[in-house]
Amino acid sequence: MNQTNPERMTKYRWVICGMLFLATTINYMDRQVLSLTWKDFIAPEFHWTDADYGKIAAIFSLVYAIGNLFSGRFMDWIGTKKGYLWAIGIWSLGACMHAFCGVATASWLGLEGKEELINAVGTSTAVIASVSAWFFIVCRIVLGLGESGNFPCAIKVTAEYFPKKDRAFPTSIFNSGSTIGALIAPICIPLIAKFYGWEMAFIIIGALGFIWIGFWIFIYKKPEECKKVNAAELAYIHQDDEEEEKETAQETTTEKSSISMLPHSWIYFVLGILVLIGSFLISPWLIILSFILLNLPFWNFYKFPQTWAIFLAKLATDGVWWFFLFWTPAYISDVYGLKSDNPTAMMLIFVLYAITMLSIYGGKLPTIIVNKTGQHPYDARLKAMFIFTLFPLLTLFAQPLGTFTYWLPIILIGLAGAAHQSWSANLFSVGSDLFPKKAVGTMTGINGMAGGISSFLINWGSGNLFDYADQTQMSFMGFQGKPAGYFIIFCYCAIAYIIGWTILKILVPKYKAVKA
Repeated sequence: MNQTNPERMTKYRWVICGMLFLATTINYMDRQVLSLTWKDFIAPEFHWTDADYGKIAAIFSLVYAIGNLFSGRFMDWIGTKKGYLWAIGIWSLGACMHAFCGVATASWLGLEGKEELINAVGTSTAVIASVSAWFFIVCRIVLGLGESGNFPCAIKVTAEYFPKKDRAFPTSIFNSGSTIGALIAPICIPLIAKFYGWEMAFIIIGALGFIWIGFWIFIYKKPEECKKVNAAELAYIHQDDEEEEKETAQETTTEKSSISMLPHSWIYFVLGILVLIGSFLISPWLIILSFILLNLPFWNFYKFPQTWAIFLAKLATDGVWWFFLFWTPAYISDVYGLKSDNPTAMMLIFVLYAITMLSIYGGKLPTIIVNKTGQHPYDARLKAMFIFTLFPLLTLFAQPLGTFTYWLPIILIGLAGAAHQSWSANLFSVGSDLFPKKAVGTMTGINGMAGGISSFLINWGSGNLFDYADQTQMSFMGFQGKPAGYFIIFCYCAIAYIIGWTILKILVPKYKAVKA
């Protein structure tokens, strides 16, 4: 009797996931080169103050947020293969462009080179600082626009290569590239800058993106076109198709146009960017106008409670991660007197990000719940996300326990950071759950924009709060001065995820897909 052995399923989707992980790692390394070199290597050459660097960083953050909105739409239009080539090509070019800001500044001011820049005195230093800052701003705009395409494209690729029940796990894997980038960057970038110059740090790290492009061209194809994806794996990838076809069959003509975009959206993009930069220089209140302009082409998306659920949940929570990323070194210095070049401080930061790697397992939790209970992936995801909201509550104890040893708050912040990455991976997947594949990129872009706004608000607010707390020696819960300010922010970080989960549950209590 002949028996037919079932075909063993290939696992090429994990190769694609690995490429997404590498892209995200490179993304975060390119982003960190400036923050790791400006204080000790770049500022002495261009006479920067903290305000100069703050202006550069703030404009990057806002442009990155806006870029997320439009890059998602771009990925839906051009497709994932070409989209990723454009995104990483642009941000790698932007990263390398930073290396030529010194030459450009000297040429613009009629100076002969680096020595004249460094040795300048008097009012000329302010001119050098201003001109060089604007050259860097141009580079950061290019970098931010390119980097804004990473997550919309990565989420769209994940939706193409993984069924709904599995998407949070590969998302958590490639999302962990942000942590790996944060771990690698402080180790290698200052050393490159020290021995080869800060310019080479930008060029070497930026060149990694072009190497990735070479692999992507040959590795990526859509699952149905890829020879390394056999029939068994293809069937596994497309297991949700029947459900999606039923939903599509129920659509009306009106519903089919419900997430269409207005024409000429790039006109709004250009106008919005100009108003955005101008508003930053003139009045922060004008930022509202830029966001209105930029969102005009996307108002159809905002008709859905699903969009508001994701947008508001992201807005409530994403700033927490950026606060940890940008302010933990300052926290260690302000509260414990350990400077960033202190070996103990370096070890504390390393341990913090090593703990956040636990988030890889957080992405697996929804799949485990689905396999054990048979629940719908969306319901399983909400259950998993509720679990992740509990760990950040530990940051309420970071400041009090820090009076015993600085290791305790670092461990608690690390656990909260791991919970955030798990939450974030699942929140990205909620977008691919609720929106059709052709709109996933756009929705992820809206998601990323909310995260950028959240980052801007919490970092701008934290800086002002810490200055106020230090100047007035403000008291809060037994702490005084800057420690009191940090305690206030930690309190928000603790409850932010409860707020975000509640918003999700109220606006989309049960799975309800948006018709395309």
